[in-house]
Amino acid sequence: MKHDSTPAFPTTDVMSTHTNVGAPCWVSLTSHDVRATEEFYTAVLGWEWRKVKLGEHFRIAMADGVPVAGIAAVATMWQMAVAWTPYFAVRSADEAVGRVQERGGTTAVGPISLPPGRAALLADRDGATFGVWEGELPSDWETWRRAASAFIRLHTRDAFDAAIFYGEVLDWASAPPGCCEINYEGEEVVMRMRGEVVARIESGALGAAPDPSIRPHWQVHFTVGDVAACARAAVTHGGSVLSEGAEEAVLRDPDGAQFTVTSRRAR
Repeated sequence: MKHDSTPAFPTTDVMSTHTNVGAPCWVSLTSHDVRATEEFYTAVLGWEWRKVKLGEHFRIAMADGVPVAGIAAVATMWQMAVAWTPYFAVRSADEAVGRVQERGGTTAVGPISLPPGRAALLADRDGATFGVWEGELPSDWETWRRAASAFIRLHTRDAFDAAIFYGEVLDWASAPPGCCEINYEGEEVVMRMRGEVVARIESGALGAAPDPSIRPHWQVHFTVGDVAACARAAVTHGGSVLSEGAEEAVLRDPDGAQFTVTSRRAR
């Protein structure tokens, strides 16, 4: 992996100790230009921004006063790819890293200390990048979910094989309270937390494909009120539309980071 990403987590707020083990708990974006990135996502998703203790290269996106995502403007400095990365809550970052390595995955960064927690950037055995976070969260999980309106989808070679990998790493469908529920629905694996869909896994990605958009990867989705308006704003502010339908559009920001906007009706 050519990543060396420090996730931008808020470090100045009163943090919540409530953790839903194995669930997505944060999304972070690497960028070349923090100001241009701020302007783009403000126009497309309506976010506001705040500086954090990590320094000038980092920003936190706010929606209705709630921290919802981080930007680390370090892609040029560290010669790394720009991308959205989901982070999953774990009890122990060290244990999660060990489990990933035992099962054929790889570690790019960490675990590293980012008070009030610890993080690691990893890849599964098919090369899809994800992170883990041990510690307090920016706000309680339900508040983050409502404000961020984000869910994630893994496009991978074999959904069932991937579900086993992530289940063993992240304690999905395990006995302890607070863990995620996994269901096999047709050709797709669906992960729910308290009955709400928070992640999906689908087969079909090609490991050796020259196009990175069809190689195994986690795609971050943001639910919005008007998909067409988001697509227009993306183009107006230097991004592009990779595909667009009535209920969903795949967009690319000016740096090349890909994400999806999904209609709340389709969510």
